[in-house]
Amino acid sequence: MRIYSGELSATKQNESMKAFLLTAGHGTRLKPLTDTTPKCLLPICGSPLLGIWLDLCRRYGIDEVSINTHSHRGAVKTYLREGGGGEMTIRLTEEDTLLGSAGTLLQNRAWVGQDSEFWILYGDVLTNTDLARMLRIHRQHKQAATIGVYEVSNPKQCGIVDVDAGGIVRSFVEKPENPSSNLAFAGLMVATPAVFELIPQQIPADIGFHLLPKLVGRMAAYPISEYLIDIGTYEKYEYVQRTWPGLQASGMDSPRNH
Repeated sequence: MRIYSGELSATKQNESMKAFLLTAGHGTRLKPLTDTTPKCLLPICGSPLLGIWLDLCRRYGIDEVSINTHSHRGAVKTYLREGGGGEMTIRLTEEDTLLGSAGTLLQNRAWVGQDSEFWILYGDVLTNTDLARMLRIHRQHKQAATIGVYEVSNPKQCGIVDVDAGGIVRSFVEKPENPSSNLAFAGLMVATPAVFELIPQQIPADIGFHLLPKLVGRMAAYPISEYLIDIGTYEKYEYVQRTWPGLQASGMDSPRNH
């Protein structure tokens, strides 16, 4: 594994598929577990969530990953230096002030370089989604972005989409008071550099509030049928310990109504 810091991005040359893995959140709702451990290193059936994400990336040909850190950043760096990243290139960026999910993308725009597409992955999601199939659907639609979507039981707490018959997103509202559907953004996204032009120059800037609404009509929706849970609460963290099938399992219905 090669680890390098953000300031080297301008000279980094690599033709591999890249992914932003967003991991800098505080994990406040998972206290006291996150008092001393970053959320991305919490174990899922014995394996750190970050390690599961990196394994998923390797499986689908993503071998260059940019990871943003904030609280407990030293623990993330130690985990990676001790071999947690395996045989892949890891780029670590440290955010003294949280930039927000979209702010992180914009701040690291140069890292994407001339790549025509890249992944954006929320590090607090646990999934075994077939990323190869999602990428194929993205390329077929030829849109500025493709977002993974799944059905939820709590739409008021999620980013909710309406999708037309052709699979194009026709509306997106983050945490709506009156949800129009129960189809939510899953925290997985394939994007083109066109998305950078839509991110506001504010800090923090959020993907759900500030970017995805501007992509309405220009992004496709990919329905995720595999296992997928946003580990945002202690209840969900306990639930995944009992239900996580591992990366080898695929084609399973997500426990989305938990």
